[in-house]
Amino acid sequence: MKKSIHGKTIYRSNLATDLRVAHECGFNGIEIVTSKLVSYLEQNTDGDLNAMLKKYGIQPVCINDICHVETDDKEKFDGILKETHRLSKIAQEIGCPYIQLVPLLALEGRPWSEIRDITGKNIQKMADIAAEYGISFQMEPVAWSPIHSLSKCLDMMTVADRDNVKMGLDFWHLWAGGETTPDEVAALDKSMICNIHFCDGKKQPRNTDWDETILRAYYPGDGDIPVSEWVEAVKATGYDGFWSCELVSAKHWEDDVFEVASNMSKAMDKYIFSV
Repeated sequence: MKKSIHGKTIYRSNLATDLRVAHECGFNGIEIVTSKLVSYLEQNTDGDLNAMLKKYGIQPVCINDICHVETDDKEKFDGILKETHRLSKIAQEIGCPYIQLVPLLALEGRPWSEIRDITGKNIQKMADIAAEYGISFQMEPVAWSPIHSLSKCLDMMTVADRDNVKMGLDFWHLWAGGETTPDEVAALDKSMICNIHFCDGKKQPRNTDWDETILRAYYPGDGDIPVSEWVEAVKATGYDGFWSCELVSAKHWEDDVFEVASNMSKAMDKYIFSV
């Protein structure tokens, strides 16, 4: 089983605790939250982190994340390129193959062709930097952003035109975005998929303010997503990589991290890995 835990699932703990939790709750991979990674490396070395990953037998799957990749502000984008260098170097040193990219709202209201071209060309420049370190990107559509569907993300990726840019399929974002179906996922070439975010939740109208930490505060099976349909859609592609559980929940962040991780691990066994 390639079973990973997203660090946002147990957001209040530090990276050292995340790795111990992952090990003890049946995971063999982890998506590392950038803020936790930076805090850890302010006090420790890459070698220390590698030793701890080896100790617990945990594979770093992805570093999450670099946001606002859609910006057309030159100064902000220069900062993003510097962050790309920094995180790509760290990813290389700890054997983490992917960094997640997140497009948000800077271009909201503009024509789709403009959003697609600006974002795609930005990612192309970032991908060239990441390639210097042997690192790839995991793209995630965001439910409330202009790039909120599988088809839009793939369209934007044609502009980026880089082999080291792949898709991360987040059940909640794709479902709540309202324009992607499980059938579209099932038809996706598996070579385009690098990770799955296994999750549940609810949604609300697009013209309202969304609080992700409330809308996603549900264990798999307790929200409104037909989780089994999305799981079967992914399996239909032949994908055989990591599945990462992600529970973005202010409520559950205040619970015992071992209990939360254990519950998510059991949910993955039930929906994904049961025979």
